[in-house]
Amino acid sequence: MAAECSRLDFRPMATSTLTEQVFAAAREEGFDHCAAAPIGSLAAAVRLREWLAGQMHGSMAWLARDPERRGDPAQVVPAARTVLVVARNYFTGHAATEDPRAGRISRYAWGDEYHDSTQKAVRRLYDRIGDLAPGAAGRYYVDTGPVMEKAWAEVAGLGWIGKHTNVVRSGDGSWFFLGAIVLDIELAYGEPARDHCGTCTACIDVCPTGAIVAPYVLDARRCISYLTIENRGPIPIEFRAPIGNRIFGCDDCQDVCPWNRFAVPGASAAPFAPRPGNQTPSLLELFQLDLDEFRLRFRRSPVKRAKFEGFRRNVAVALGNSGDVRAVRPLCEALTEDSALVRGHSAWALGLLGGDEAIRALRATLQREQDAWVHAEVSAALEILERGGLSPVAS
Repeated sequence: MAAECSRLDFRPMATSTLTEQVFAAAREEGFDHCAAAPIGSLAAAVRLREWLAGQMHGSMAWLARDPERRGDPAQVVPAARTVLVVARNYFTGHAATEDPRAGRISRYAWGDEYHDSTQKAVRRLYDRIGDLAPGAAGRYYVDTGPVMEKAWAEVAGLGWIGKHTNVVRSGDGSWFFLGAIVLDIELAYGEPARDHCGTCTACIDVCPTGAIVAPYVLDARRCISYLTIENRGPIPIEFRAPIGNRIFGCDDCQDVCPWNRFAVPGASAAPFAPRPGNQTPSLLELFQLDLDEFRLRFRRSPVKRAKFEGFRRNVAVALGNSGDVRAVRPLCEALTEDSALVRGHSAWALGLLGGDEAIRALRATLQREQDAWVHAEVSAALEILERGGLSPVAS
């Protein structure tokens, strides 16, 4: 937090002292960085409206509800004067798996659900601000309310929004959870962060699905994180192969960011360390979990957000991309499940893995399948296999 403190424009001594006390409290609550911004016009609010007009939010309808509130915290806290932004480093130093037969889970979801612990810490900080400044009032958020945390982090000087749309700090990269506290008191404010992306396009170039459609513009409809988490329907066929073995989220744009070479494990990152089996989980094992086993394995984990049906959809796609012929039998069995979403993606996966068993199961499914979308997926898979298909990779 020294970087933020050194940039602060200390106004009256009372404000300076209060700010130092607030920042010290944030440190004690486990936050690695803290910065404050004055309420004012937000250029990002204009970009948000343009992004929504382009329908780039996909099915995330809540983002389009009353966008004016997102750009103006005074509509949430009428007497608002300050947005305090805190950041918690979740980098643990572990590496993601490259094995195509193992599922790849986004780094932030390897361990415990971040909303729970981070929101509790923000709440404690909010309460402590009330003790430091009696009479102060406001509201606090951790990725759950109408506040543009990333935009305010940039205005406050905590970091800049990179071309991949994540907040980046020159000293330690982008592996952070953010929280925001809107307050009706004034603090000493930082200078807006400078953009240090320069001419680099590494994040744009690496994105498997071309989701970063322009620098600083992410089309959620193409993003693997959206497709495997927020999207509740079928994954568009053109994105299934590029998804590879990613079964919950994607870190590619952050993994290649040069600034993340400086990332070091956070002092409070222990809850986000990989749970056993979450860093390199077997796709076959995951696909054979039942609902109770899924709930137990991912209890208090971000992975639950995908829901059981969506998770199995994701794993079915990854199995198809894995080349692992051992997956043929469980995928054939999945063709009889109640979930049309799982049946359809299992059929697609069998179309890649191939073999006589897959063909027999798909032909039998074609005769009984009543769902039009699943029927089309089965037909497409059979067409691929009956004209020669693809050569499976030996396990």
